[in-house]
Amino acid sequence: MPTISVDKYDLYEALGQKYTTPEFEELCFEFGIELDEDTENEERPIVDGVQEPPQLKIEIPANRYDMLCFEGIALMLNIFRGKQPTPNFRLVQPASGDLHTITVLEDTTKVRPLVGGAILRNIKFTQKSYDSFIALQDKLHANLARNRTLVAIGTHDLDTIKGPFTYEARPPKDISFVPLNQTKKMNGEELMAFYEKDRHLGRYLHIIKDKPLYPVIYDANRVVCSLPPIINSDHSKIGLNTKNVFIECTATDKTKLEIVVNMMVTMFSVYAAEPFTVEPIKIISDHNGQTRISPNLTPRTTTVEVDYLNGCLGLSESAESISKLLSKMALAVKPSSEDPNSLIEVTIPPTRADILQKCDVMEDLGIAYGFNRLPRISVTKTVGAPLSLNKLGDIVRLECGMAGWSEVMPLILCSHDENFAWLNRKDDGKTAVRLANPKTAEYQIVRTSLLPGLLKTIRENKGHSVPIRVFETSDVVFKDPTVERKARNERHFAAAWYGKTSGFEEVHGLLDRVMAMLRQAFLTHDEGLTTAPGKQIDFEVTPTHNKRDGYWLEPVDESTFFPGRAAAIHVRLGGKTARIGEFGILHPSVLENFDLKYPVSTLEVNLEVFL
Repeated sequence: MPTISVDKYDLYEALGQKYTTPEFEELCFEFGIELDEDTENEERPIVDGVQEPPQLKIEIPANRYDMLCFEGIALMLNIFRGKQPTPNFRLVQPASGDLHTITVLEDTTKVRPLVGGAILRNIKFTQKSYDSFIALQDKLHANLARNRTLVAIGTHDLDTIKGPFTYEARPPKDISFVPLNQTKKMNGEELMAFYEKDRHLGRYLHIIKDKPLYPVIYDANRVVCSLPPIINSDHSKIGLNTKNVFIECTATDKTKLEIVVNMMVTMFSVYAAEPFTVEPIKIISDHNGQTRISPNLTPRTTTVEVDYLNGCLGLSESAESISKLLSKMALAVKPSSEDPNSLIEVTIPPTRADILQKCDVMEDLGIAYGFNRLPRISVTKTVGAPLSLNKLGDIVRLECGMAGWSEVMPLILCSHDENFAWLNRKDDGKTAVRLANPKTAEYQIVRTSLLPGLLKTIRENKGHSVPIRVFETSDVVFKDPTVERKARNERHFAAAWYGKTSGFEEVHGLLDRVMAMLRQAFLTHDEGLTTAPGKQIDFEVTPTHNKRDGYWLEPVDESTFFPGRAAAIHVRLGGKTARIGEFGILHPSVLENFDLKYPVSTLEVNLEVFL
């Protein structure tokens, strides 16, 4: 959960009450947040000869974007304590009657297709509120916006630029401006080189660096306002004396774009000359049907059953009582006109983006009623049950453990070489899911095999007495364009034997034991194996086994394994045959890649075919 630091006595002043640390800790618990630390009795840094004031470090739920700043925490706690009503956030027209516009050009669909924004008029910043304004942007970037990949926020002094604005995508060399807090004008390519080693901005460059076009926002005079998601122009930077703030956000996700814009304006509209008012802007984006007025501060409305709320929490409150309690959570609630006794109508303000379903309303009711006051409920019936896939994995894990093998749990991420080159396998580009911006070479892709993790575990335990027998039952991941998320998990079982002998017969025996527990018979001569003409001993496998279900082995020649010492595992289930895995003695080059001096035999099987 994100941790927000606020000035202790400024917060107490905003709340209109001084608390002891245990008292404030109790208030936080009642509201469903947690006081992590009070720094008053600790050493605090001295900046410019002045010691930092005492800070309260408060842990906020990850989905409460409205509490990522001082203003949001103070507002929500005051509403919870009944000291302040829920604000009525309003859109107001400019004095001229003409809205500012952002015209979106079609080329932006190739980089960041969406844009939104708003204007805060007649803002009065202090140093603390200005710092909070900047800090909220950073928190939203790191949290909801996924390090600017989904949404990037730009804030500008409206008095230094002139509308209407345009949002375009242009070649890097055609974009030239002075970046924020710099003095030299740079084009897009020079800017990327300049910030490549910057500790703060360098981590965002990858988002657009390799794109043929960069997104850019211009004002009416072709002055660059920002190069999202990297940096704003120094020309329009805001400061303590800024009175009118132009907020623009570019994005790849429409839902998160609307949430971010709403959070920025609702949290800081309190500093406007007319509190809680926001001036909208018009987004002109006809090519993708996104022409609209931004922001949308219209509250959402839903209905919730009173019996559902009472049943989940063990209460027997009336609709009127529930309505009064939920008002402490910034929700406007009243009995429904359709059925006043059984339904309530919940109006959700733009600050509460975390309210998605009726279970979220139920959670808020539990907080408002009081966690410690909720009656104890003895749950005697439940629909919960283990997933069949996990039950299958547990069967395999139990049998391997009783057979004397040790379970290991390596990480699901590995390097590209470990997953492919070190196993003498080639990457076709259509199999492994790559990380877009890996922090280290050790974590570049999501594994497609369990073998790299087993072999690395053995490598790190070479000082252990041999033989080493390890296994893992876990997921691997493959690209799959047929599913919504473009990737799928697959549950595998793998084992590795490391010792002075090959251990081939050991992994073969383990395979037979696991298959016996899964009630899969080994197909022998009577179940599909025929003798070669004129021979009594040598057998060959027929293409199909048409008598009954079971599994059989076929020799394979794969570069991962020693020639002639590997077999593919095939099964026939319900009349359908499939290759589910392979086992064998690893090739000496694989052992060399993983720095192993003794032979290793491995086994890997896809378990999902048995469901």
